Amino acid sequence: MVAPSKLSQVLSYQNFVHAVSGAAGGCIAMSTFYPLDTVRSRLQLEETGEVRSTKQVIKEIVLGEGFQSLYRGLGPVLQSLCISNFVYFYTFHALKAVASGGSPSQHSAVKDLFLGSIAGIINVLTTTPFWVVNTRLRMRNVAGTSDEVNKHYKSLLEGLKYVAQKEGLSGLWSGTIPSLMLVSNPALQFMMYETLKRNIMRFTGGEMGSLSFFFIGAIAKAFATVLTYPLQLVQTKQRHRSKEQDSKPSTSSGTKPRTETTLELMISILQHQGIRGLFRGLEAKILQTVLTAALMFMAYEKIAATVVMLLKRN
Repeated sequence: MVAPSKLSQVLSYQNFVHAVSGAAGGCIAMSTFYPLDTVRSRLQLEETGEVRSTKQVIKEIVLGEGFQSLYRGLGPVLQSLCISNFVYFYTFHALKAVASGGSPSQHSAVKDLFLGSIAGIINVLTTTPFWVVNTRLRMRNVAGTSDEVNKHYKSLLEGLKYVAQKEGLSGLWSGTIPSLMLVSNPALQFMMYETLKRNIMRFTGGEMGSLSFFFIGAIAKAFATVLTYPLQLVQTKQRHRSKEQDSKPSTSSGTKPRTETTLELMISILQHQGIRGLFRGLEAKILQTVLTAALMFMAYEKIAATVVMLLKRN
C-alpha cells in the first residue's frame, strides 16, 4: 500500500501541470512539423529502390497527391500524441517526485534513465493501439494500399474497432516488442535533457531562456534517435505489415501467413538492403524529431512555468 505522503506526491497538481504542458507542447510541435513526419513514414515503409531525400519525397507527394496529403492523419496523430505525452510526462514526474522525495539533490542521470524507462513501459502498454491505427490511417489512399482496408480507417475510433474485430488484441498491440525496446528512446532523451538542464541551470544560477530549452531539447532527441533508429524502422514496418497480412488470403491449411518477428525482419532488411536499409528515412526522422522535440520542450517549459505562476497568484 502506498503511504499517504507518497500518494500525495503521485497525485500532486505539479505532475498534472507537467502532463498537460507536455501534451500541449507535443501537439504544438507536431502540428508545426507534421509534413516531415509524413515523409518519414513513407520512407520507412519503402522496401527497395534508391534512397530518396526528404525534399524529393515532399515534392512527389505534393505533385502526385496534393498539398493536403502532407497532413493526412494529423487529427488522429494529435489525439494519440496528446494521450501519450500526458501519460509519459505524468508518470515520469510522479516517479521522479517519489524517488527523490522532493529533493533536487537526489536527481541523477542514471536515475532519470531508469525512471524514464519505467514511464516508457507504462506509456507503451497503454497507448500502443492508438499508434497502430495511426500508422495505417496515414497510408490511406496511398498507392499500394487496398481499398478494402482503406474504408475501415476513416477515424481513430473506427480504426480501433476494425483492428479489434479483425485482428484481436494481437493486432491492437502489434509492434509492442520493438516499442518496449524503444522505451530506451524517450528514456535516453529525458536523461540527456534533464542532465543538460541541471548543469546549465547550475552554471547560470537557475536561469534559462526559451532558446536554451530549444537547443538542449534538440541535442537530447538527436542523441536518442540515432541510437534507436533501426528499432523504430522495424516497428513501423511491423505495424504496417499486420494490416497487409490481414488482407492476404489464408494458406491451404486455413491459417493466415505468419508475421515476421522483430529479429527476423531486421535480418531480412540487412540481407536485402544492407546496413543502409536499417537507416532508411533517418534524414527525415532526424529533421522531424529533432525540430519537433526541441519545440515541444520549449513550449512545455514555458506553458508549465506560466501555469505554475498563475496558480501561485491565485
